[in-house]
Amino acid sequence: MTVVVAADIHGSASWTRRLLEACEAEHASQLLLLGDLLYHGPRNPLPEGYDPKETAMLLNSFAERIIAVRGNCDAEVDSLMLRFPLVESAMLFMDGLRFFCTHGHRSDLSDPSLPMGYDVLLSGHTHLYAGEKREGRYFFNPGSVSLPKGGNAHSYLVYRDHVCTIKDFSHAVLYSALAEKAGQPIDILEEEPVRA
Repeated sequence: MTVVVAADIHGSASWTRRLLEACEAEHASQLLLLGDLLYHGPRNPLPEGYDPKETAMLLNSFAERIIAVRGNCDAEVDSLMLRFPLVESAMLFMDGLRFFCTHGHRSDLSDPSLPMGYDVLLSGHTHLYAGEKREGRYFFNPGSVSLPKGGNAHSYLVYRDHVCTIKDFSHAVLYSALAEKAGQPIDILEEEPVRA
């Protein structure tokens, strides 16, 4: 199973097109969206190709393959434009692993209110790609599709055969790690964990 994970599109139709092209290039069976899909938010500049209506139309063309969580910039009116639900958080089961998926504006790895029993935490919100192992669990942030911060590249994550790989849109690998069940060893495929 191959899943593309992306966050923080913020209404950019041009970057949504590139994301959907990446899904096809990666042969993704699903697209997991970690929030902030249509609106740019009051603290962010307008992203390149800002067109929330077109962004919604493009995402709707992929709706049967999308799982999406709500971000802090996602309003109820946004969900009226989408043909897939926006949930507060999700627990996904893939290849024997439990992935807790959230936007990240209400919790991070140190949050004691996170549910028990997950192996991998996936969240967006910061617009910085990241991978980190803490207390036997793994955390990944795919970065931002349209508004990366801190000099980061526009990026997304690919999950395939227990490996989480963060890539830029030229498909260059920014970070990669083998995810295992919580409490078991996790092999880092890159020399050092990356926190952008």
